[in-house]
Amino acid sequence: MTGTATPTALSESVTGLGPFFALRIHPLGTEPGGPWQPMSHPLLEARVATVGERLAAAGGRPPGSVEPRVAASVAHLGLAARLISPALAAAVLHGKVLASGLTELRWQPVIGGPIPLSLPDSAVADSPAGPPERLAGELSTRLMDGPLRELAEAMGTFSVSRHILWGNTASALNGAATMIATSRPELAARTRTLTSLLLARPPLRGTATTAGGGAFRRRSCCLIYRAAPDRKGPLCGDCALAR
Repeated sequence: MTGTATPTALSESVTGLGPFFALRIHPLGTEPGGPWQPMSHPLLEARVATVGERLAAAGGRPPGSVEPRVAASVAHLGLAARLISPALAAAVLHGKVLASGLTELRWQPVIGGPIPLSLPDSAVADSPAGPPERLAGELSTRLMDGPLRELAEAMGTFSVSRHILWGNTASALNGAATMIATSRPELAARTRTLTSLLLARPPLRGTATTAGGGAFRRRSCCLIYRAAPDRKGPLCGDCALAR
């Protein structure tokens, strides 16, 4: 691990872990070339609507039949995963904290697959040297209580409970950790240590448990099962309702 990587080098190494980690860096105060947009509330509203229509179509249901809060929760889980994945990778690979306010980051609200994401170079910060607990503290302050709290507040306007939204965030963190450990087994121990520390701190404290053997189980449900006909869709593997 090195803390000397430039923003460009960091972007390249993080992106090398896979599409959910893909990241561009643009200079603060400039706009990246292409169809990039701020993560504004109107665009989030449009995304929730689109996700709802896609969920309805996938279940053979008529347009408008999926509850807005279900669509909002599913949309939130995907967006949270895109913010968390490169941030966790930057911390594991380089000891850097990667976080930007929603108004500064840029995205392309495509449907299907990981969304393109670009952060200003000011989002990259070295964590103070020290034990993993210090890095976890910086991530909790700058990432969890930064853009991820902003995202949760925005999605909460669709009547999704904060319990579910922070459960989504914990699930996204665990998913990112699993992908890093699978792609780079030599990073598995460091990744799991940092993930456990983040899950033990607010705002993620109490959102999940680890069962026998260390299996991750969230204490809430993302609600996607309710998008299926008769609200009898399958449950996610880490769902609190799964038995």
